[in-house]
Amino acid sequence: MALIVQKYGGTSVGNPERIKNVAKRVAKFQAEGHQVVVVVSAMSGETNRLIALAKDISATPDPRELDVVISTGEQVTIGLLCMALKEAGVEARSYTGAQVRILTDSSFTKARILDIDGENMRRDLDAGSVVVVAGFQGVDEQGNITTLGRGGSDTTGVALAAALKADECQIYTDVDGVYTTDPRIVPEARKLDTITFEEMLEMASLGSKVLQIRSVEFAGKYKVKLRVLSSFEDGGEGTLITVEEDKNMEQPIISGIAFNRDEAKITVQGVPDKPGIAYQILGPVADANIDVDMIIQNVSHDGTTDFSFTVNRPDYDKAIKVLEQVKAHTGAREVNGDRTMAKVSIVGVGMRSHPGVASRMFRTLAEEGINIQMISTSEIKISVVIDEKYLELAVRVLHRAFGLDQAPA
Repeated sequence: MALIVQKYGGTSVGNPERIKNVAKRVAKFQAEGHQVVVVVSAMSGETNRLIALAKDISATPDPRELDVVISTGEQVTIGLLCMALKEAGVEARSYTGAQVRILTDSSFTKARILDIDGENMRRDLDAGSVVVVAGFQGVDEQGNITTLGRGGSDTTGVALAAALKADECQIYTDVDGVYTTDPRIVPEARKLDTITFEEMLEMASLGSKVLQIRSVEFAGKYKVKLRVLSSFEDGGEGTLITVEEDKNMEQPIISGIAFNRDEAKITVQGVPDKPGIAYQILGPVADANIDVDMIIQNVSHDGTTDFSFTVNRPDYDKAIKVLEQVKAHTGAREVNGDRTMAKVSIVGVGMRSHPGVASRMFRTLAEEGINIQMISTSEIKISVVIDEKYLELAVRVLHRAFGLDQAPA
């Protein structure tokens, strides 16, 4: 018998029929002797509908009251799922985040979990009930309802698994695991049986949409065994996300290819090359709440240099406005950019013990006439910024070059 936390996303509970299917799956696990805690999202599209309602009332809704509104989506789902479980002959009890007492800070719309009281859940599990918890939400010290931000139900699931010391946290979604890359771009993409937390963290941060990055960070920190499975297919082992094991260190070299289409590159030209100039440029950008990704500063020539960096494409116009003001007081010659950039990244713990990975990546892209504009590396990742029109070609040729279309020996 195991204690399992299962999380079902919005598409998995998108209508009454799908909620009944989730109930059947949960009932099967309980019949096998497992204790089951289920975390659910709002039905697909519901959170967007609630946000739109709030914005019909106020262009900038009060964050506290917005959390009161958008947290109701999950409350509907937990009630419906418990009804479906009872119809299937399974005793079940629903809890909102406040009823569990998922204690968070008071950062409305993007709260962070501080503590979880597992006493009520354990009592119900010991009595033979399935516990159904609303994802995405909690409560602060003052009793205010808070929400955890987009994708927060994944984080709720992992946090409950950590608090209850569950044997496994299963994330059910509309895909049957983590793939070497997006199968819509590369039909030969393979589902991975296992991937390390480090690799999954890089994949999530670089554009892979399978798991929310905060949930992976949480799972890695508390050593929660995490498995990604399909909520629409029975059977299958999905992908297990776990700590790195020595026997897997030598292979494969690369586990996957992530990409992000929403990149924009900005260059501040003719910047005086002096101490503090990077802060003078990037400080105001940070103050405008704009995230900066890759940064390159060219070699100084005649006392000036060019400073380039990337931002998310939706932030491009805002960043350019900020930098036009920066240009005046730094003495920079010009600010220009290109909003049609994309980032492609190869990820794998095997890079640590295999030289030549970067050169193979660069040669593969060069052979296809793809120009690399920026490069960023870490111990287990190499990212390049290229023209967006070459994105799909780059992903396909790199996938083939690193043998990701072949099953590991």
